[in-house]
Amino acid sequence: MFEFHKDKKTYYDWQTAVTTDAVIPFLEPHIDMSKPLRILEVGCGEAGVLRSFLDKGHYGCGVELSEARAQSARQNLKDYIGKGQASIISKNIYDIDPNTEWDKKFDIIVLKDVIEHIPNQEKFIPALSQFLNPDGIIFFAYPPWWMPFGGHQQLAKSKLLSKLPWYHLLPMGLYKKILGWGGETAGTIGVLEEIKETGITIEKLLSFVKHSDYKILAQKYWLINPIYAYKFNLKQREVLGLFSNIPYLRNLYTTAHYILFKVK
Repeated sequence: MFEFHKDKKTYYDWQTAVTTDAVIPFLEPHIDMSKPLRILEVGCGEAGVLRSFLDKGHYGCGVELSEARAQSARQNLKDYIGKGQASIISKNIYDIDPNTEWDKKFDIIVLKDVIEHIPNQEKFIPALSQFLNPDGIIFFAYPPWWMPFGGHQQLAKSKLLSKLPWYHLLPMGLYKKILGWGGETAGTIGVLEEIKETGITIEKLLSFVKHSDYKILAQKYWLINPIYAYKFNLKQREVLGLFSNIPYLRNLYTTAHYILFKVK
């Protein structure tokens, strides 16, 4: 079992470090980050990603559906919130009207390890444009569904099932039976079932982006996800160019897909 998923403080610090080391450098060629920007993070969790932007002098707002996680984010960012540099909203993003919630829109929207949890992605992705300034950009980082642990099965309590790759690709009925045989609780099975229903492939995401009147600015395909440097002491490594261009097959070995896009 991957115990670090239970250690919220450690994971919070890792998210900040990965954002500083990998995410922000990915964004910098495409937006001037030398001046203060407005950052919106959807699904901010405990706000480790957002903290990296705050440390660089930007304003950040985190939207988090879970009130418990939103409270943790507020505690983690209390100093920034106290000086008016950050805010945390506990709402469903669909319930927020950007014209009444804020007096200004955002320069960067960030979803890190979130889009694979959101249903109706074909509606959600185009809806993000309403939160953007005219020259704003949107960043996604996510594990493609077909990658070895794209089902987030590392959340399983069973040591065997938490380390077993690709079995999340089995038909739903068989997948749930295996989880049950492994002793997983109904709650864990429900979480993993939901992820199986919303998991997204590279090709599906690209299709949604291209059909939502967005222009893709940059992509990066990671063979070794940058956060694995902290989780497993592995050096981050990109998929070789040729292999990143093979549709469908690339989902099997891309452990993280970074994509940046904006309204055309």
